[in-house]
Amino acid sequence: MTAFTVRNRSSATVDAKPAEVWAALTDPDLLPRLTPYLREIEADGDRWVWHLSRVPVLGTAIAPSFTEVMTFERHTAITFTHDPERPDERAGVDGTYRLEPSGSGTDLAIDLTITVELPFPALARPAVQTAMRGVVAAMGSRFSANLLRHLGRSSRRSGVGS
Repeated sequence: MTAFTVRNRSSATVDAKPAEVWAALTDPDLLPRLTPYLREIEADGDRWVWHLSRVPVLGTAIAPSFTEVMTFERHTAITFTHDPERPDERAGVDGTYRLEPSGSGTDLAIDLTITVELPFPALARPAVQTAMRGVVAAMGSRFSANLLRHLGRSSRRSGVGS
């Protein structure tokens, strides 16, 4: 197994109050309905176990589960770190969601680093990471559309990148 990592950063101004965006981003029952490949979240205090369905990567599919330590700063930030007490897990995400009031809406910035151990040699890193970036970008795009649909709102993107 080889560890592969990709980073995804994006931002948008969402036509919804921070409290509305916050409510969606902190709802472990709603997030799987908004996020492609996310089957379920088991929330237990600050430990959330994320269960993915089969995610395709270069002709194989993985369905990892991983534990995140969640830190919530009400209506302003969500930080998550792969649980250091779970070194047995082959996937994890470190990152933040930042929310900031912007007129009648919310500036939402997302910065994620995704690491997963896959049955590919390190020599395949460029191809694997390109495939991972594609999957993550598609997931992010669909998550964004689903979030906006849930909120009944629109967004203006700025600085979308990976």
